Amino acid sequence: MIASHAQAGIDRERVRRIVEDVLAGGFHARGSSADSPLVVNVSARHMHITQEHVEVLFGPGAALTPRKPLYQQGEFASEQTVHLIGPRRRLLQNLRILGPTREYTQIELALSDSVFLGIDLPVRMSGNHEDTPGCLVLGPKGHLYLERGVIRAQRHVHMNPADAQRYGVRAGDDMNLVVEHETCPVVLGGIKVRVDPRFKLEVHIDTDEGNACDLNHAGSVRLEKPAHRAPR
Repeated sequence: MIASHAQAGIDRERVRRIVEDVLAGGFHARGSSADSPLVVNVSARHMHITQEHVEVLFGPGAALTPRKPLYQQGEFASEQTVHLIGPRRRLLQNLRILGPTREYTQIELALSDSVFLGIDLPVRMSGNHEDTPGCLVLGPKGHLYLERGVIRAQRHVHMNPADAQRYGVRAGDDMNLVVEHETCPVVLGGIKVRVDPRFKLEVHIDTDEGNACDLNHAGSVRLEKPAHRAPR
C-alpha cells in the first residue's frame, strides 16, 4: 500500500493550497547592503524538466504554464505539479515544476523528503547527476521512471560579476551565510558561488535549512568569506 504525505482529520486541500502559495516563492530574508541587496530564499522541493518529459507527463503538445515569477529573471513556478514514488512506496504529492524547460530533468528535495521516500540523496550542484538516484514520476497524462537526477541541492549563491568582485570571490568558491537571530543565530558554510551576468544576488537554501535557522524571523543575513585556518 502506498502511504500519503498528507494527514487526516483536516481540510487537506485548503492547507495544501496555502502551503503551496507560501512555498512557491519561498520565505526569505534580506541583507543590509544598499548597493546590491542580499536576498536569501528558501527553495522548496521542485522539479526542472525537459520539454520531452513535459509531454510524457502532461500530454503531446503540453507546455509549462507560468504561475508565479521567481526572483531570478525569466524563471517561474509553473501551474504543473507531479507526484513522486520512492523505494519505500510512499507518495510525495504535488511537486511543483519550475520553468522554463531545461536540457535535463532534475528533482531537488530536502533531507526530510529523502528520509520519507527512502532515497539516499547526494548533495550536488544543479546539473551534476553522476551516480545520482532516480524515482517514479506520475503526471496526469503519463508517468516516467527517472533513472537519475534526484538530488539535495548544494546551498549556493547567485552573483553577477560585479557582486563577485565586491565580495572578492570567483565561481566555485565557498562562502558562509551568517544568519543573525535573537534566539538561534546560525552560520551555514559551503555556500557555493555561481557567477553569471544575468544573475541577481540571491542565496538558495532548502526548507530544512531554512527551518533550522528560522530564516523567516532572522534579524539580518550576510555573506562572508571563510577564515583561512592555519595548517597544523
